[in-house]
Amino acid sequence: MSELAERLQQKYFGHVEHPYRTFEKAVDGYLRPGHTLLDAGCGYTAPVLQKFQGKAARLIGIDMVDFPAEIPGIELYKGDLAHTGLEDASVDLIMCRSVMEHVDDPRAVYREMFRVLRPGGRFIFLTANLWDYASLIAKIVPNSLHPWIVSKAEGRAEMDVFPVRYRTNTYGSVKGWARESGFAIEDFRYLGQYPCYFMFNGFLFWLATGYEKLITKVEALKFLRGWIFVTLGKPAEERL
Repeated sequence: MSELAERLQQKYFGHVEHPYRTFEKAVDGYLRPGHTLLDAGCGYTAPVLQKFQGKAARLIGIDMVDFPAEIPGIELYKGDLAHTGLEDASVDLIMCRSVMEHVDDPRAVYREMFRVLRPGGRFIFLTANLWDYASLIAKIVPNSLHPWIVSKAEGRAEMDVFPVRYRTNTYGSVKGWARESGFAIEDFRYLGQYPCYFMFNGFLFWLATGYEKLITKVEALKFLRGWIFVTLGKPAEERL
C-alpha cells in the first residue's frame, strides 16, 4: 500500500461515507427487535451480521463456505442462495453485501429471497456496478487470475475472492429480475467510493481520484459509479 495513496485517500475521501456504512445504516433503519434477519452470503465469520447482535430476535447467515467456528447468537448454514432450506415467509429482512455480482442464476435467487420473506419484508443488497471500470476489467480478465490480482491490488486474501458473473448488476437487470419475482423496487442508487484498487500506487490513485470526483459531480455520469444499492420490497398483501 502506497503512503501517498493513503494521504490522498484521507484528503479527498476522508469525509465521504463508505457504501458499506450506507448499507448498514439502511439495514439498521428497517430492523426491529422482533425481526428475523438473514445475511445472504454472510462470509466465513459473518462480520456484518455480527454487528446486529442484540438488535433482532433471530440472526441467520447462509453461505457456500465452510464456517470455521460457531458464533453465539447466530445460526450459520452452508447452502446455496437459490435453495436456502428456510421456511416460507420466515424472514423479515434480508441483507446481502458484495454477493450479487457472484450469482450464477439471478432468477432462482430472487425467487428464493421472495419466498422466504414475510409479506412487507425487504431485500437489501449492495453490489458492484457492471459499468464501473473495475467491473468491466474483471469481466474481461479470466476468473482464475482474480485472486492473485486482488491480493496484489487490495491485499485481500486469495481465499476471499470468488468468481464474478455480473448477471444482476445494472438497473435494467435488477428491474427485470425484480418484476419477474414479484418484488417492487423501493430504492435504487449509484454509490461511489475511493479508488481502492489503486492503493498500491500513489500516482494511479491520484488519477483515479480525478475520475471519481468527475462522476460524482456530474449527475449524468452517475451510472459509472462503483456500486449499486438496492432495496426491494415484498408486497404486504399477496397478489391474487
